[in-house]
Amino acid sequence: SPITSFLNIGNSSYHGMALDLTRRFSHGMMFKTAYTWSHAMDDSTAELNSTQITPRRPQNFRDLRSDWANSFLDRRHRLTLTWFYESQWLRNSRNWMLANLVGNWNFSGVYTAESPQWVTVQSGTDSNLNGDSAADRAIVNLNGRPGTGSDVRALRNTAGKTVGYLALDPTAQYIKAGNGAWATGGRNTLPLEGINNFDVTVGKTFPVSESKRFEFNASFVNALNNPQYVSGRISSVTPKDSRSTRNHLIP
Repeated sequence: SPITSFLNIGNSSYHGMALDLTRRFSHGMMFKTAYTWSHAMDDSTAELNSTQITPRRPQNFRDLRSDWANSFLDRRHRLTLTWFYESQWLRNSRNWMLANLVGNWNFSGVYTAESPQWVTVQSGTDSNLNGDSAADRAIVNLNGRPGTGSDVRALRNTAGKTVGYLALDPTAQYIKAGNGAWATGGRNTLPLEGINNFDVTVGKTFPVSESKRFEFNASFVNALNNPQYVSGRISSVTPKDSRSTRNHLIP
């Protein structure tokens, strides 16, 4: 029977640049900006099936270098903007009601923009006939519509033997590679959606004494309601579907 091996070898490289800027203004205002440019490349990222959207084993055990590509962990750009404002309204007022009901507000927010992660389009079949279907890629149609995929139908001769495959959607970018077909797709070639998220927090402080105070906060996570989908799960924004443990692969 076939023996599946997990080789404890791999290669990776990482280059990055980080910038940080903090600016404090008068009257309770502060801005902080952080930006990171980085490029991570490797020939193996995850082992032991910790994720199914990037292969955990090489497509060809004798040619590990052909798997050298953008890492599953690669996030080319990441920008974070943070701001905080503490209201100065009626701060020095002698009227307790005005100073504490109208004043003593604070507002803060965080905006995050991040490049998408890369995933590997896989056929789920043993296209290279090496006994392992976990890492076999798809066929790339250079003129196909980006981000689309297609299954195939086997073409048989009069003896019933498969001699080729017909794509059900010839306009798709990724075509499933059937058994014996030559998979031309590389590793981690499909970018998913990036992150575009804005969080807001509003707070109100009520001083009780010189050393004690009550503070109430209301936080609005993803205030602009931008969908932030978890990769590899269809129509789901949760890490795991509580109704099922089935893994949904990208079509």
